Order: sequence, then structure tokens, then C-alpha cells
Amino acid sequence: MIRVHVFVEGQTEETFVRELLYEYFINQNIYLNPILVKTSKAAKGGVVSYAKIKPQVNRKCLEDAKAFVTTMFDMYALPNDFPGSSSLAKINEPLQKAEFLEREIGKDIGHKNFIPNLIVHEFEGLLYSNPQAFAEWFDETAVSILQAERNAFSSPEHINDSPLTAPSKRIRNSCQGYDKPLHGSLLAIDIGLDKIRLECQHFNKWLLRIESIVTI
Repeated sequence: MIRVHVFVEGQTEETFVRELLYEYFINQNIYLNPILVKTSKAAKGGVVSYAKIKPQVNRKCLEDAKAFVTTMFDMYALPNDFPGSSSLAKINEPLQKAEFLEREIGKDIGHKNFIPNLIVHEFEGLLYSNPQAFAEWFDETAVSILQAERNAFSSPEHINDSPLTAPSKRIRNSCQGYDKPLHGSLLAIDIGLDKIRLECQHFNKWLLRIESIVTI
């Protein structure tokens, strides 16, 4: 059994890995272990700085050298001390931004068993893979708004990341009572991994890379 430790920034992402990704990969002899990042000795959750993240990732890469270590962090509002952040203004295409940052993070961590990954732009973007899934929780008007927003972009991962129009802001504006810890992972499960992979190219590449480790 190949182990993959997945650093996540919140409980929703932790549940997503446990409930949606774990079962899929365990059938491929890959065991996914979500790890909620620590922001202090007492607190967990949230990416507050790269300075807080790097030691945790480094330590896990070294202490379990036969396993792999990866990340599932939002690119949206990523702290500006992450490697490559100062050069992002030169890149307009969001998937290229993510790939550039991942390369820079990978070079800085430097371990062969590390697989850097960022969500474009944030977890809620994945939920735009099928806005109709919101119908079980919210009214038809909200679903129609979300579907129109999805249709305005070439993919869920292209839904822009400005402070007013990030996916999470759009969903909260349309869906009264939306609560990420409650609804986020349940909606993702309803949408299904196959649909999310089909709609979200960058996310799918991450999973393909994890799948490929069985041949390394």
C-alpha cells in the first residue's frame, strides 16, 4: 500500500479527501491520509503563511520518506510569502498561475516525494462542476444564478478570484445560509468525482499524478 499524506487547509477539504478521494484511491492500492495544517501549537486549519506550512511539509517528507506528500490549498488569497508570488502579475491564465506556483513551491521544498498542488481558485470552484447539485439545498433562483455564472466561464477553474467575485463569494451571495463545512463536502459528493475531474482540468492533473506513483 502506497501512502500519500495530503495537507489540507480546512475541515471541508479534510472531509473531501476522506469521503471522496480516499475510497477512489484505496482501490488502486493508494492510501490517502489528510492532514489539517497547523497554524500554531494549539490551532489547526488555514494557510496563514508559507513560513508556517514549509516546516510541516518538510518534516513529513523526511519522517515518512517511503510515502508521498502533497497539498490541497486554495490559490485564492494565498499568502504572498509563498515562492513565486512576486512574479504572478506577469501571468494572466489561472491554470498557468497555479502550475507556476506549484513549480516554485516544489523547487523550494526540494524533496522527491513531494507533489505540490493548488486548487484553482478555491475549493468552491470545484462545486461549479455541476451547479444543479445545489437544487437539493437551495431554491431554483440560486441554482439558476450559479448555472449562469458557470456558463460565463470556460471551466469552473476559470471563475475569477477577485475579492468580490471569487467562487465562495458568488455562492454565498446566491445561496442564503450556505455553510462551507456543512454543504461543501456534501455537494462535492453529490456532484461526484468523475464530474469534477471532467470539468476541472488542473484538479484532474493532480489526481492523475497521484495515480501515476504506482508505476514509479
